[in-house]
Amino acid sequence: MSGGIAIRPVEEADLPALPGLLAQLGYPMAAEETARRLTAVLAAPGHAVLVAVREGAVLGLMHLFLRPALEKPPEVVVQALVVEAGLRGSGLGGRLLRAAEAWARAQGQNSVSLHSGAQREAAHAFYAARGYARVGGAVLFRKQV
Repeated sequence: MSGGIAIRPVEEADLPALPGLLAQLGYPMAAEETARRLTAVLAAPGHAVLVAVREGAVLGLMHLFLRPALEKPPEVVVQALVVEAGLRGSGLGGRLLRAAEAWARAQGQNSVSLHSGAQREAAHAFYAARGYARVGGAVLFRKQV
């Protein structure tokens, strides 16, 4: 699927579409909270938010960042990736991943990683079909402070 779709950095005009996409990913939030988080992400060094758009409509979203680490090689992490539900299977997600890989190379990195919830079996198949290998079985812990 290319049909007039561009992948580019997010712009302020894209903001109204972001809460709906994030809700489809399982993270519903108010528009004001989305705007606050986007501002923080874009202000952070080594972070990027890309969108897939056609004729001004945002069809997909990806947040990625450069992660330096002590215990593993530095790499680019795809923090969030979502495509409009009606367009899944169209190739748009693959285009976004290729954009992540190009961004990683531009940052001097040779690997891209991501986390995907255990319940997202279709997403796991999608990533595996694009050459991403499962490399761990970590469990996320969180404490509210």
